[in-house]
This record gives sequence, structure tokens and C-alpha cells, in this order.
Amino acid sequence: MTSSVEEIIMTSALSAEEPADSGFAPWQPPTMSAQLRRMLSFQNISALYLFVLLFVAFSLWVPSTFLSSGVWRALLSGQAVTCLVAVGLVPSLAAGVFDLAVGSEVGLGAILAAWALASAHANVPVAVATALLAGAVVGVCNWFLIVGLRIQSFIATLGVSSVLLAMISWVSDGQQIVNLPHSFASLGTGQFLGLQWPVYVLAGVALAIWYVLECTPTGRRVYATGADLDAARLAGVRTSRIILLCTVVCAVVAALAGLLESAQLATGDPTIGPGYALPAISAALFGSTQFRNGRMNVWGTVVASYVLATGVKGLQLAGLPLWIPDLFNGVALLVAVAMARYQNSPSSRLAGIGRLFARTRGSGVND
Repeated sequence: MTSSVEEIIMTSALSAEEPADSGFAPWQPPTMSAQLRRMLSFQNISALYLFVLLFVAFSLWVPSTFLSSGVWRALLSGQAVTCLVAVGLVPSLAAGVFDLAVGSEVGLGAILAAWALASAHANVPVAVATALLAGAVVGVCNWFLIVGLRIQSFIATLGVSSVLLAMISWVSDGQQIVNLPHSFASLGTGQFLGLQWPVYVLAGVALAIWYVLECTPTGRRVYATGADLDAARLAGVRTSRIILLCTVVCAVVAALAGLLESAQLATGDPTIGPGYALPAISAALFGSTQFRNGRMNVWGTVVASYVLATGVKGLQLAGLPLWIPDLFNGVALLVAVAMARYQNSPSSRLAGIGRLFARTRGSGVND
């Protein structure tokens, strides 16, 4: 009897160690070498390979200027505002809302801060609060048009952009606002460790948005909303509130970037806003092809933004025409989408970008 029981136990143990062939190979975790190859693949970190290529090319082309430390400090500080706009776009794009008004939101923040200081004679904290509050109001308006009136985000934000441009012209009377106080200008030109304050503002905002998107339930709800609005709603996600949060964050960060730009220029320029739209959108979409396999992400956007800025700076130092930045950013946007197009896996980068554009069909959003 004892031997029979022992035989049964041994047979069961052998069966557990050697499961019957079901026709499917058992899942095996990826090896360390496979993970390393995936991490270093061109598809995963193409921006870094592009940076190396640009660095080598311009080091050979214009070494006397491109390799100087002053150029790199200026690049880090000068690109911080554009990168800040791109980072602010990440939550909105992750939630499936394409904000074409982001450039005008930058311009609104820039001109309102300058107007509050020069015309309303407000102090610096009040001017900053005015610009940020205006950005929040624009974000709420975007949300209402997209969610309440069910207008496609492309159309809604394009219309809002035109309204904001008219408002900027009205507030500034089409003229630059000058004679801004030195205390305000120091927000954009003050330095720490050789870098201007906007670089540190960018780092703080990027870290905060990264933490929310990647480390909190709210971030998971944002990605779920952008991936499939109806499924997210059925799963209990309050998609309307998520979209409200993302549109407000995008507009407030854009307004913050605008007031920092006015501080750097020591002038409220009514024409600066639209020029930020294409570089920011290019960086955000290019950033989605980095690190996270098609998901909008903060650090991919930061890297992409500075890689694009490196290319533009190198071409400018080489003495090429002034229209080169727009050409370079436009080509970069097309290349980024093309790179996503030729990914073959079901969870490809194209899927992430495709879901973003699919969300513009105007499906209703409920709380």
C-alpha cells in the first residue's frame, strides 16, 4: 500500500515537471541579452542614434562653433521653452486630444504677463498668476468644446487658436509691450550653474508630469482614455474629467512657457506664439517613438526636442537660410510618423499614434 502511494506521488511530481504537450511552447521570460538588444535597438532609441549622427556631422562641418561650450549652454537654455511646450502637450496627446491651439496659448501667456506688468502695473506674482489663470480658462474652453459640444479636437482647438490670436492682437494693439521690470526679466535670464532658470522650470514640470503619468492611477486613466475612450468609460474611468485635466495642464504649461519667453526677451511680443506649435508637436510625436513603444511619454519628448534643436542649431551655425528650422521640424515630424508606420507588432508605435488620430472622429464623452 505504501509503495503504491509513493508511486502515485512520484508520477504526479513527474507530470508536474513535464507537462503534456498542448501544441504551444511555454512562455519564457526574455533573456538579459534580448532585453539589452531591445533597449539598444534603433526602433527604441532612434533619437539618440540621430543625435550621435548630427553631433559627428556638425563637429566635422563647423567644429570651431558647434563644439564650443557656450553654444551648448545656449542650446540647453534656449530650447527649454520649446521643450516645455512639448512636455505640456504629452498628457493631452496621451488622452487623445490634439491641441492645435498650443502655439496661441504660448502667445496668450506671453502677452498677458507683459500687459499686466506694463499696462496694469501689477507686480510679478500677479502677472504670473494672470497668465497661468488665462491658460487654465483656455483649457476649460477646449474641454467644453470637445466634450460638451462634441467637436473634434482638431477643429475645436484650431478655432480656439484663431480666437486667441485675435485676443492677443486686441490686448497688445498689435505692438510689442516694452519696459518690463528687471525682476520679471530675471525669471528668464537668471542663471544657476551656467543654465538659465527656464531649464530648471522645464525639469520640474517634466518630472511632475512624468510622475503623474507613469506612477499614479490618474496616469493609467489618461492612457486608457487615449487608447479607447468607450472601453475606458465602460471600465469606470471618468473620461470627461480626465480630458478636462489634460487640456487644462496643456494650456497652463503653454502659458507658463509664454511668460518665460517674455521674460527672456524682456518684451511682450504678440507674434511669438504660432512659431512654437510645429516644433512642440514634432517633438511630442517624435518622442512617442522613443523608449515606450508608441506611448506618449515625457522623457522621449525631452530627448526628441533637444535632438531636433541640435539639428537646427547645427544648420544655423553652418550659415544655412533662416527657413531651415521650419523645414527641419516638418521633415522630422514626417519621419517620426513614417518610423511608426513600419513597426510590425500589434502594439506598435503606429497603434499609439493611430489611436490619437482615431479619437478625432468626434465620439461623445460622458462624465
